[in-house]
Amino acid sequence: MATSYLSPGVYVEEVDRGSKPIEAVGTNTVGFLGESSKGPLNEAVLITNWSQFVKTFGDFKDCSEHLAHAIYGFFNNGGSRCFVVNVGAPEGVHAAPKVQAGEKKDEKAPVQVGGGGRDGLFIGRDGGPGARTGLKCMDEVDEIAILCAPGQISPAVQDALLSHCETRKDRFAILDSPETITGGVDKLPKPRDSKYGAYYFPWIQVYDPDKGNIFVPPAGHIAGVYSRTDSERGVHKAPANEIIRGALGMKYNVSKGEQDLLNPKGINAIRFMNGAIRIWGARTLSTDPSWRYINVRRLFIMVESSIERATQWVVFEPNDHRLWKRVQRTIASFLTLLWRQGALMGTSPEQAFYVKCDDETNPPEVIDAGQLVVEIGLAPVKPAEFVIFRIGQMASGGGVEE
Repeated sequence: MATSYLSPGVYVEEVDRGSKPIEAVGTNTVGFLGESSKGPLNEAVLITNWSQFVKTFGDFKDCSEHLAHAIYGFFNNGGSRCFVVNVGAPEGVHAAPKVQAGEKKDEKAPVQVGGGGRDGLFIGRDGGPGARTGLKCMDEVDEIAILCAPGQISPAVQDALLSHCETRKDRFAILDSPETITGGVDKLPKPRDSKYGAYYFPWIQVYDPDKGNIFVPPAGHIAGVYSRTDSERGVHKAPANEIIRGALGMKYNVSKGEQDLLNPKGINAIRFMNGAIRIWGARTLSTDPSWRYINVRRLFIMVESSIERATQWVVFEPNDHRLWKRVQRTIASFLTLLWRQGALMGTSPEQAFYVKCDDETNPPEVIDAGQLVVEIGLAPVKPAEFVIFRIGQMASGGGVEE
């Protein structure tokens, strides 16, 4: 406002009294960890198409089969944006030679660094800005919402991926099963319990331009399906009963009886169903029934991240009933939009969610501590995992005539 009015006249002033709109954060940007003999090392590089990946990291000959086919499958299945971290040259491929005195260093040539064997290359180390390696590089990119290390079945690496997602609380891990199993599917090893990851079995068959048909881990293709489903339907739609483009076959054909063993364990099967190879499971690794489904966990990640980023304007505002009402209106408007999009249950917004920010959540002692507390409750939609039709015979309603 103007501090003084000296001349008679009309003064127009802008006053901000409305609620701040909340925009949903992106949910389909993927972070990939893999190996290549070309391209930058231990740097999160934005890739938006297959040609750009080939130009930066090489094709199927330069990368490990896992990384190259994962990226190709990601874009083929509807993916649009990903960040790739190259942890070093694949096994059997020599790293770049050491630079001698007086020679010019090739900044693009990857050099093996890190400890703990190959697992250590993926888990990485945090040496601070500019000195992070492996998975630690993903901390530098906030927009990543899905995390993959295609083909990495080591318990140490998978635990690191899950721990990374659990610590940040803004991303979800897609994990691969081993290529081969010993015995039946009941012997299939499973990662530890977590509501921030999903696990898929078996590997899928794809075409390789040099080797013909080969089996590859499905994580990259599945990440593309996640991205496609988010774009077409929304993050609240379970990424299941969706066709995996580019899949020609499977390492193992999972029967219904075998999936009866896998599904309760949170192991999502890939099966040939209804004339195509499809993802036929939508469960997280969690044993908590509240977080059983992938779409529920990812919906809450999106809501939490969106509210956190869009309400930064509240910090240092006068903490009174006026601010409480503005915050409540802002969040309620956002959740109403989600309800209209089908992400929340109920026939009305009142049945779908509630937002409470008043004297009860903000008593004097809370205000004196410099805090503003908002309580939010959501009723997320859950997938129709078991569709049951109860069919029986009924007596004829007509009479009998001669």
